[in-house]
This record gives sequence, structure tokens and C-alpha cells, in this order.
Amino acid sequence: MKNKVLLRVAIAQINSTVGDLEANAAKIISYTRQAKDSGAQIICFPELALCGYPPEDLLLKPKFIRDNTAALKDLVKGIDRGIVAVVGFADGNIKEAYNAAAVIYNRQVKGVYRKIFLPNYGVFDEKRYFCPGDKALVFSLGDFIFGVNICEDIWEASGPTRRQAAAGAKLILNINASPYYAGKRKKRQEVIAQQARVNGVFVVYTNLVGGQDELVFDGQSMVVDNKGKLLARARAFSEDLLFYDLELPASRARGSKKVIKLSAGLSAPKKVLAASEQPPALEQEAEVYQALVLGLKDYVHKNGFGKVIIGLSGGVDSSLVATLAVDALGKENVTGVFMPSRYTSTQSQEDASGLARNLGVRFITLSIEQIFRFYLLVLEPHFAGRERDIAEENLQARIRGNILMAFSNKFGWLVLTTGNKSEMSMGYATLYGDMCGGLAVIKDVPKTLVYKLARHRNSLGLVIPERVFSKAPTAELKFNQTDQDTLPPYEVLDGILKAYVEEDKDITQIIASGFDPEMVRKTSGVVDKNEYKRRQAPPGIKITPKAFGRDRRMPITNGYRG
Repeated sequence: MKNKVLLRVAIAQINSTVGDLEANAAKIISYTRQAKDSGAQIICFPELALCGYPPEDLLLKPKFIRDNTAALKDLVKGIDRGIVAVVGFADGNIKEAYNAAAVIYNRQVKGVYRKIFLPNYGVFDEKRYFCPGDKALVFSLGDFIFGVNICEDIWEASGPTRRQAAAGAKLILNINASPYYAGKRKKRQEVIAQQARVNGVFVVYTNLVGGQDELVFDGQSMVVDNKGKLLARARAFSEDLLFYDLELPASRARGSKKVIKLSAGLSAPKKVLAASEQPPALEQEAEVYQALVLGLKDYVHKNGFGKVIIGLSGGVDSSLVATLAVDALGKENVTGVFMPSRYTSTQSQEDASGLARNLGVRFITLSIEQIFRFYLLVLEPHFAGRERDIAEENLQARIRGNILMAFSNKFGWLVLTTGNKSEMSMGYATLYGDMCGGLAVIKDVPKTLVYKLARHRNSLGLVIPERVFSKAPTAELKFNQTDQDTLPPYEVLDGILKAYVEEDKDITQIIASGFDPEMVRKTSGVVDKNEYKRRQAPPGIKITPKAFGRDRRMPITNGYRG
């Protein structure tokens, strides 16, 4: 037995579409052929690559499971001989389904690994759908042994990686659908490096890329050596086919564990690949911006839309959403509508039109003043004797929402809402008004981060007028109105919201960290009170560790004020 084995591994970081079995299978076959033509002996695809992730309650449909299994059988016939393909799919049946990886070689499924640790926190509901596996399978290919496991399995110190290493595996192929949030890449790399060092194994970590409803998968697949050193990393937020030549120690099976033999021999690549230059790690604002662009692009395209429409106010939120839309979809597919009323400033009109001009998008000005006046006239007998208040303010937002939805119905354009996480937290948005739409692009982006993202985008090419950054945020629903009439300064508010919403700290803990006690109590109370609004909001792209919706699920009827 030789002391070293040279293995060329390919990481197919693909963008699957949930439920599109035929298209996903065709993509898997295409990537496998490219990998084989480039001399790879193994190619790895992401978790549930065949059916897409997460399939959610599709897994409760018996026919979906059957069709997924049938698609795997057809897929196996299309995989070229002479290359090992590790493909994520849903195994089993409606009564006993598994999150699984098929190890395919010479047009046969040689083994099926079933995910052992099923995450059931945050955005994950895997225990709702899957049964846990119990076998830490290992395979032999020539003179070396490798193990296959899935996502959460490698995060567990006592998980299958330890058992596979103990059985003689020198390489772990870990396939993933790990959703993005800011800072997760670093955390992932630390976990993978730790497992590699502790178990003395090389790790090929393959991650999904693409947008799926609220979730974005960032890719950034990686290869780590048995000392925990990062050897290679795939691109962020785009499909990639990454090759890496691993020089692995030859190994034999240890203990009583059965090894699934794939091939008796292994022909080394004819020419060793030079290590490719790793893409630089993105700074936080650049990373979040790209996540939002990808999430927006995939949500629009995968749901069959071509164009979007946005209400432009001249403020930073709508400016950022419009800019994201242009970067994701192209300027020809974006329309901005400016809808002034008696309270709208000249500055807002100039900034909205200036943004549209800089972006090159179609810009429509449509005054709501006449409609607003008629509403007030109709309601006057019923509102007589009462001061004008939020009811009259919200009429304007609802008129604007109706106009945007009319364009959507007539032309088939998707309405993008422009509310940020700070506003969504505090209910500082109007139901059936500025909350109307199909996708809330920056729903998980705090206001302070909105400004940073807008600045980041301007650093790449000036599109957002400078005055947008300096003027006080305002909804302009009455004269001389600013957000801070109702809300604490965003620099303070976002700190309280992060502690309360994302970190689940109680009021006492937040106050102890230095925030004003009355402001903390009022803020937390307002957050709780507005759960009913968030339940009626469009989905938004997750970019923080805890987003509203899939991540944070609070009861609307809730008497707890702890």
C-alpha cells in the first residue's frame, strides 16, 4: 500500500430550486460531466440538492417523496462512470423519511447515508419531517477511506465524524444547506477546522447557494486539511465548481465497522492542479449586500416574475431597495413610483427623481392629493369633532399601497416593500399601506445597517443622492414629521432591539447594559404589541441571526410582560 493517495475532488456549489426535480437533476448531471472531464474522482453536491432545500411540507405529500426517489433513479443512469457523486436527496417514504446522501458510482447507488443530527431550532424544522439516521457509513476508493455526513452532523463533537475517523476515514465529505446570516462564514470555518484537527481528517465542506423564500444560502464551500488549515474556498453568493487536489494518507479500515467498497483501484490525476487563488473574504456590508441581491433575484425569478415596482419616497429605505433591485434584475425591469401629497417636500421629490435618474429606471410621478382629499370628504361626517391623527396619516399610506397593487395587477409586476427591521419591530408601518407587496427586501435589516449598506453601494458608484444620508428620516404623513417624533434615535433603538429580539435578553439585562429603563420598557412593549402586524407582512430576506417569521415565532395573543 502506498503511503499517499492523490485525489482530485470537485465541489459543485449549485443553486437548486425547491421542487424542480427535473431541472435540479439536469444541473447535477451537467456538473458531474464537467468534473469528470477535468479529472475529478469525486464530486460533492449540497444537502437535498435533488429536491431543493428546504422542501418543508412538500415532504408531507406522499407523491413528492415518490417522485424524488424516482428522480434519483433516473439521475443515477445519467451520471458518468468512473466518478463518485455524492448527492443530497430525500430518502424513504411519507411514514419514514430521511435527509440523505446517495453515494453514486458506476451508475449504481453504492450506499445511502442518512443524516443523524436533525436541527430543530431557528429556521430549521427537520424533526417535523425526517427520522434520524443511525449509521456513520464509510467508503473505500482505492487505498483510502472516506466518510460522508450531512450539515449538522459535523457540528456535533460526538457525531459521526468521530466514528468515521475511528473507522479509518482520512477524508470527510460534508454536504450542507447552511442558511446565511452576517458573520456565519467565520463561525462555520471555526467549527470545521476544530473537527478536522480533533479527528485528524481532511474535510470537504459543500454548501448550497441561492435564495429560497426568506432564506439565502451563501455557498462559500471549503476544503480544510487535517490540521484545520483552510486550503480552498468557493465563491460567495454564486454557483461555483471548485477543484482541489488532496494528498491524503492511505488508510485501512479499523475496528469492526463495515466499509463499502467502491473501487479496488484509483488512477491519479494526470497533472496536479496548481492551488487556485482564494476569493477574498467579504467585509460585512459587502457580504450582506450580496446576500440581499441574490435573495431578491431568486425570489423574483423562481416565482415567475420579470419586473418589480417600488414606491420611491426620496428616503434611504426605498433608495436602497431600488438600488438592490437594479443590481439584482437590471434597470429595465424596475419601475419607481413617486406619490406626493400635500405633506411631501420638494427635497423628497428631487431625491426620488435623482435616484431614478442615476439608476436609469422608469420613474412615474402620481399625486395622491385628489384621492386623499376625496377620502377626507367622504369620512368627514363620521370623523366630525375629532382631531386629525394617525387615521388620516395612514389613509395616505393605504392610497399609495392601492396604487402600487393596481400596477402589479395590471402589468404583473411584483411590488417590493421598503420597510426595515427597526420599523417592523416597532410596528412603524401601515397595514395594507406601505406593507403591501410580495417581498419585503430589507425586512431583516436594522435602520443603522440600511445607512451602511447604502454607503457601501455608493462606494462602488454613486447612485443614492447625498442628501438622503443627511436629512432626518420621515414618513411625511403630516407637516414637519420625523421618525424620531415617535421612535427613539435609531442608534439607540437598534441596540435595544438587537438585545430584545435577536438575543432574547430580558428587560433587566438590557437595562443593566446601559440603556434607559423607561425606553427599554416602552420599546419591548411596543415590539410585543405589534406581532399581529408582522404576521401580515410579506416575507423578507434573512440576514441576521434571528429574523422575524421563520426564526422568531411569538404568539399574537400574549399576556406575558416579563
